[in-house]
Amino acid sequence: MPDGFSAGDTAFVFICAALVMLMTPGLAFFYGGMVRVKSTLNMLVMSFISLAIVSVLWVLYGYSLAFGPDAGAGLIGNLDFLGMRGIGMNDITGTIPVTAFSAFQLMFAIITPALISGAVADRTKFTGWALFVALWVTIVYFPVAHWVFFFDGGNGGWLGDRNGVIDFAGGTAVHINAGVAGLALCLVLGKRIGFKKDPMRPHSLPLVMLGSGLLWFGWFGFNAGSALAANGVAGMAFLNTQVATAAAVLGWLAYEKIKHGAFTTLGAASGAVAGLVAITPACGSVSLLGAIAIGLIAGAVCAAAISLKYRFGFDDSLDVVGVHAVGGIVGSLAIGFFATGHVGQTAQGLFYGGGLGQLGKQAMGVAVVAVYSFVVSWLLGQAIHKTIGLRVSEDVEVAGIDQAEHAESAYDFSAVGASLGRATAAAPVTVAATATASTRKTEVDA
Repeated sequence: MPDGFSAGDTAFVFICAALVMLMTPGLAFFYGGMVRVKSTLNMLVMSFISLAIVSVLWVLYGYSLAFGPDAGAGLIGNLDFLGMRGIGMNDITGTIPVTAFSAFQLMFAIITPALISGAVADRTKFTGWALFVALWVTIVYFPVAHWVFFFDGGNGGWLGDRNGVIDFAGGTAVHINAGVAGLALCLVLGKRIGFKKDPMRPHSLPLVMLGSGLLWFGWFGFNAGSALAANGVAGMAFLNTQVATAAAVLGWLAYEKIKHGAFTTLGAASGAVAGLVAITPACGSVSLLGAIAIGLIAGAVCAAAISLKYRFGFDDSLDVVGVHAVGGIVGSLAIGFFATGHVGQTAQGLFYGGGLGQLGKQAMGVAVVAVYSFVVSWLLGQAIHKTIGLRVSEDVEVAGIDQAEHAESAYDFSAVGASLGRATAAAPVTVAATATASTRKTEVDA
């Protein structure tokens, strides 16, 4: 191997890449538990298809567009690395092989469009969704990743390298990008049938908690791995991730108790994700106390933000806008206040004597990514909606998208029905009443 290569750093990045990959199945469980029974499988596979589509596109041209030499003004990479050509096994970036760096960044590209799927749950045609994923990562994610993550001594991406916007692990490129795209897409599709009228409660809170736990676990790879080395910055990012997430759970639950009078498991899981989102851009630039503050703020603000869909009338099914867009904005702007200048970056925030300069840069980054993502996502959604179709028919939505789109169901209730049938024969009055109540509850939940 060439000079500068570190086996330890390389092993660390590969492990972190695997952790980030695990986040996409974790997200599938998180979203899958939040929808109604009849949409469970569709929600799971909308995340899983991103693993398939984005992996292939990344090798064909995605890596080149995101991390190839700049093609001009920091806007997009050139096509030198089409098909990963010209990249040898012994080529390194920093202290790790380029192949390891590419694998790590691929996992970011995979989960970002998967995040969007929660905004359009219960009503999206699978073929239209798959096409949207392919087009969106090509036109939105790959360019934005170049703006934010590609560094080349001042000649790299125009937001991060040329204008000093700090985004350690993806607050703008991943979470604001996906959250705003989710808003655009749910506006294109319109509201679910029965929105604000019928109960649309999560069908499996245990699945939600499992998913949030997997996300929390994988997020250590997401954030600490972005140091691209097993060093002190990675250690600080790891600790910041843990304490900010913990604080966000407390912040969300406190808001929930004050506002609604109860501590819910869904609130705890959602608060954890909100904290993970908010600390993502800031974990390499703030202190542990700053991370706690960011988590508390994000937990409370995101808990309040999820009600915006009722106020403004857009049907963001699983609160992608309230958690990912708002959480990403909170975390990105918080850098302008809490950056110490002594972690991974030298820039200082307002509370550490840096003035308003960094806050202005962060606000610019937030605004640029949000506007670009919203406009292009809305145009892509409209184009697909008016051609091959993006929304299932009303009959399919009411009956259940799993059977119509995938010819499967998440749960087999035939054994339950057989048991009820046997019990009815033994005690017709009592069990019949029980079965009727059970059926009514199932219809309400579905």
